Amino acid sequence: MVESAQLLGSGAPVVLFGARCCLGPRHSMDASLSILDGRITQLQSASYLKDDVSSARSVIDLDGYMVMPGLVNAHDHLQFALFPRLANPPYRNYVDWGEDIHTEFADILAIHRKIPKDVRLRWGGIRNLLCGATTVCHHDVLWPELQKTDFPIKVVQKYGWAHSLALGGDIVQAYASTPKGAVFIMHACEGIDDQAREELSSLDRLGLLQPDTVLVHGLAIDDRGAALMRERGVSLIVCPSSNEFLFERLPNIFAFDRIENLVLGNDSPLTATGDLLDEVRFAANMCGVALEKVYRMVTEAPAAVLRLKDGEGVIRLSGSADLIAVRDTGRQAADTLPRLSFKDIELVMISGQVQLASETIFERLPPASKKGLEPLWIDGILRWLRAPVKDLLQRTEEVLGKGQVRLGGKGVVLS
Repeated sequence: MVESAQLLGSGAPVVLFGARCCLGPRHSMDASLSILDGRITQLQSASYLKDDVSSARSVIDLDGYMVMPGLVNAHDHLQFALFPRLANPPYRNYVDWGEDIHTEFADILAIHRKIPKDVRLRWGGIRNLLCGATTVCHHDVLWPELQKTDFPIKVVQKYGWAHSLALGGDIVQAYASTPKGAVFIMHACEGIDDQAREELSSLDRLGLLQPDTVLVHGLAIDDRGAALMRERGVSLIVCPSSNEFLFERLPNIFAFDRIENLVLGNDSPLTATGDLLDEVRFAANMCGVALEKVYRMVTEAPAAVLRLKDGEGVIRLSGSADLIAVRDTGRQAADTLPRLSFKDIELVMISGQVQLASETIFERLPPASKKGLEPLWIDGILRWLRAPVKDLLQRTEEVLGKGQVRLGGKGVVLS
């Protein structure tokens, strides 16, 4: 969890100049940004901010780049970032899948679990960082590692959760224990059989379909169920590539149009097609989600659903400076996002601190911004990351073997 006060302190601003800034899915302007104590203090339609450049402690030239808000990954299981995709599909529901992989792939699960959990969680943060996700909601216990100020990305800190009706224990008590003002998140209707279809009605009878409830997956939800969710004010996180992989079926996005708060999550490498950018492309190309909508599903919409308070998912004055930069092709953000892969993310800032830089951007950074960045090669692409990648890789290779580490299916090495 990155906290700007601890990273930046007070004093001179950071200035980004020369870029095109995206203020919405189809709204952009040539602008420069001034960042102070982790927040955007000026957004000026000019090639530079005259008042701030001379006093800035860090000036970063982003000529030729487009700056977008950092992405918000509404659903992930960070501890599984190093695991391979595991399944013998198709299944009827998530219980069948869980029972199957613990039988058929027990040896693979066991060896990956030998990697210390703090290491696995860190890799989960790095997996998100590489694709431009600056905030993630972890669906599990909020482990101490996720509360540390040097975690690679922001992790939602305030929420209630249960796994599911079948595997979640006392979900009524879990809901009642949700912190005031936070959301309650659980898997639901993940499958294609009667068990999956009946879960929504069961949750309604338990009184758990509330405006602060966020369901994940919802594959078995039909038009009637979507109308009920809209009536109750319930939000839904879809993870379509996981659904297609496990059940050979896509979520009914058009039925879900009835649900007011619909957002996109990436799930984990155990089931997902790739990272959050791959999920964006999958939603647009395979599910037919409109480009403007899929853009909002990973920016402003999940920030609202998860009740984030620092301006995540947008670029605005006084908002947290959570930003990503990609090469400017002249397209608007809604048209650009589904064309991107992790290879296109060249700069990530969280609360005004550089967390990731490409080779090109690294050369443009002032010395202060380079300090603490470590190099990592992923699928042949070099990225500089604010993370202890050398230590993490060494600890992981002690379990998996040298050259055997794969992050979200991608090979990682130091050099």
